[in-house]
Amino acid sequence: MYIYVPTTKLSLAPIIVAIHWCSGSANDYFSDTGYATYADTYGYIVIYPDSPSSDNCWDVASLASLTHNGGGDSLTIVNMVKYATANYGGDASKVYATGLSSGAMMTNVLAGAYPDVFKACTAYSGVPDGCFYVSTATAGMAQAAWNTTCSSGLSVQTAQQWGNLVRSYYPGYTGSYPKMALYHGTADFTLAYPNLAEEMKEWSNVLGVPRSQNISNTPIAGYTKMVYGDGTKLVGFSALDVGHSVPVRTEDDLVWFGLMPSSSTISTATSTKASTTLSTSTTTSSASSTSTAAHWGQW
Repeated sequence: MYIYVPTTKLSLAPIIVAIHWCSGSANDYFSDTGYATYADTYGYIVIYPDSPSSDNCWDVASLASLTHNGGGDSLTIVNMVKYATANYGGDASKVYATGLSSGAMMTNVLAGAYPDVFKACTAYSGVPDGCFYVSTATAGMAQAAWNTTCSSGLSVQTAQQWGNLVRSYYPGYTGSYPKMALYHGTADFTLAYPNLAEEMKEWSNVLGVPRSQNISNTPIAGYTKMVYGDGTKLVGFSALDVGHSVPVRTEDDLVWFGLMPSSSTISTATSTKASTTLSTSTTTSSASSTSTAAHWGQW
């Protein structure tokens, strides 16, 4: 668990969980995105989980990680949120998740397994929640399991089937699910482009919003915005000729989370670098086993 707490933190601070890509790291995502930089302006906390697997990918394949309170990487991340609320003044009612590639896949998993924790999510070049399930995968595997059928864009289901799958991961839950903004490039051959359509079907069913319109060249030229319902719960972005992965749009994410006024957004994808350093803590998938490690950086 790496965390960025700004000196200008709000007394009860929103929390963004920013999740790195496969083979990436918490430090990579800290350096290559602008979430920490804007934290100094808007007073929120950023958690950067660091994958424990040998390939630095996230466990989105085991039933444990896919299921509410089942264990695995997803519960470990939720425990980081709990730790931040208890020890850093985080606001448990304003928690958001975002991720790229494997991190986008985990974002989908968190939205499905822990809708009671996360209020809004953005996912860049991911796959539907449950798509990467592998029957032999277990929590804590040295290397995260890979589902070739899903990564190739060949896992196709109806919206109802996808929705039922999401709901199965938190049996008995009757509350709301986080609003979702999903991005994917048409030239993505790592997590193939058809996964975007499956993601949209999945969350359209879960959130109960039908597709209403497409808006061309939004937010920038070559992107098509797919609006579901009135656009407040679910939107998708198809990025023409963009490969793996779609560039992160930090400002647009902050607007989606309600942390930045919409007038503050800019028209290009962002990679604002954070010039400060992180602190680190360690957590496990057991809610009672959270502990603080030595700080190696400063805020």
